[in-house]
Amino acid sequence: MQEPTKNNHIPSYSDTVSYEDYELRMGDRLYIRVHSVDQQVQKLFSAALGGRADAYRMVNTASQGNSSELYTYLVMDDGTIDFPLVGRLYVRGMNTRQIKYRLEEELTTYIKDYGDYKMVSVDVNVVQRMYSVISESGSGNFSIRREKMTIYEAIAQAGDVGDWSDRSKVKIVREKEGHTKVIEFDMRSKDIINSEYYYVEPNDVIYLQQLPGKAFRVNNIATAIAVTATTISFGGLVYGIVQRIINASK
Repeated sequence: MQEPTKNNHIPSYSDTVSYEDYELRMGDRLYIRVHSVDQQVQKLFSAALGGRADAYRMVNTASQGNSSELYTYLVMDDGTIDFPLVGRLYVRGMNTRQIKYRLEEELTTYIKDYGDYKMVSVDVNVVQRMYSVISESGSGNFSIRREKMTIYEAIAQAGDVGDWSDRSKVKIVREKEGHTKVIEFDMRSKDIINSEYYYVEPNDVIYLQQLPGKAFRVNNIATAIAVTATTISFGGLVYGIVQRIINASK
């Protein structure tokens, strides 16, 4: 988090972007639960959902692999989810708050014959939100564990930046509105806060490229001494062989 100046070659980034709600894409999975103060309405949706909410919680608690996919709603290729009673609902490009309001509106029409309190409340969350890191120190897939995860938190969760990673050329491969783009920034700059590079989005791929000349660098005194000793020994060996050849030729 260095101050951008021309002398230290740290670029400046304008404060152009605040945090934006994530817009759903194909392949995302949603956890949806319906609530009502009326017991008849609650039973209606509990039966329609097949106990998905409780089952989803149990599966996640037990960490039973990919079984949680059975209890979530997949955003299909046409941008829709298949929700009980409502049917196909187009959600691609919407955020969870918009889907919540849409479902509450749609479901209210189905409870006019059930109970006196004709209102439902819907919880909508994106689950299995992941990002990937590729670097010289290691690579892997990691979970986005809260709504707003910064680039610093993402790197820390992945095990920090390696000694030989180029912090001045961090790349993020990101899908946006059906298109994939690569954005590059200098992670050392303090100005990345509140820029488009600051927050990590689901399915982001963070690439930390290796510094050039890694094989020829030393990072401590012990390594420098070892390299010097090895070079001298090798030079002495070569010198000895050359001298023997010269003596033999005489």
